[in-house]
Amino acid sequence: MITILIWLIILGLILFLFRNTIKEKFFTDKTKNYTIDDRYNAAKREREKEIDHLLSKMGKNGIEDLSEKDRKRLDELSKK
Repeated sequence: MITILIWLIILGLILFLFRNTIKEKFFTDKTKNYTIDDRYNAAKREREKEIDHLLSKMGKNGIEDLSEKDRKRLDELSKK
């Protein structure tokens, strides 16, 4: 029983010491290998989502439903 406990502690210590290596091997960053086009398209999709959110927030009453901050953000996004 004590032997199993010692092995579990050793295994936990090894996993803790090599956690960054394990993370890099098994949980790779998907954006790490993005090309310039991939980054551009990802940013464009994010802008489109934000614009869609702001436009849906306007609803039936129009631009009066938006706060001043939302209006400025919508104006910035529409210029890009």
